Amino acid sequence: MWIFGWKGPSGFSASSTAEEVTQGIDGTGLTAIVTGASSGIGVETTRVLALRGVHVVMAVRNVDAGRNVKEAILKELPGATIDVMELDLSSLASVRKFASEYQSSSLPLNLLINNAGVMATPFMLSHENIELQFATNHLGHFLLTNLLLETMKNTARESSREGRIVNLSSEGHRIVYREGIRFDKINDESGYFSWLAYGQSKLSNILHAKELARRLKEEGVEITANSVHPGAIMTNLMRHHGFINIQ
Repeated sequence: MWIFGWKGPSGFSASSTAEEVTQGIDGTGLTAIVTGASSGIGVETTRVLALRGVHVVMAVRNVDAGRNVKEAILKELPGATIDVMELDLSSLASVRKFASEYQSSSLPLNLLINNAGVMATPFMLSHENIELQFATNHLGHFLLTNLLLETMKNTARESSREGRIVNLSSEGHRIVYREGIRFDKINDESGYFSWLAYGQSKLSNILHAKELARRLKEEGVEITANSVHPGAIMTNLMRHHGFINIQ
């Protein structure tokens, strides 16, 4: 039986806040990228990382919205170090441009939090004509991670601090098509069901993190890769179903 206040082995529960979980952690000297940092969970992730001294790069599709969030956080935390960079995960060209600009900045990269996503959208295609949920939730983050992996490896070696890659998945990964991930039918509009397609993309996030973790361990690289279920939190992720709409 699930109990909201029940504490697990970590000492935290489903009601624990990000501030509580990170209490006592000093992130000074760390640099993080948070995708989808202009709304929902991404905003709180950015705020709390900045609170703990982490230099946060907000990777956002809407740069104006990102700047507004940055300004709001800086009012609360005047000493925070936050940058805003444009990234549209539904466009592989945008992902490549972001990665190239990040590498040109010579910034280190300790933490990559693949947070951005879309949920149960009507059938749509990405800029490269790939079903939007699979393209945005999985392919965009998969490519981003691969393009930035060498930067993360170099940072881990030079800083002697373990790097972290976090894919935000969902319990929705259990609700998928009968075949699992339909690699040969990604763009099949006639058989498209929005929630199953969402589950398919979230299952892909988990498999990506699992295989990446295996390879990093095999290489002896000090970087961990994990997938997480963030919980039932009302954000604008549900905007296509009329539950909530946060701009």
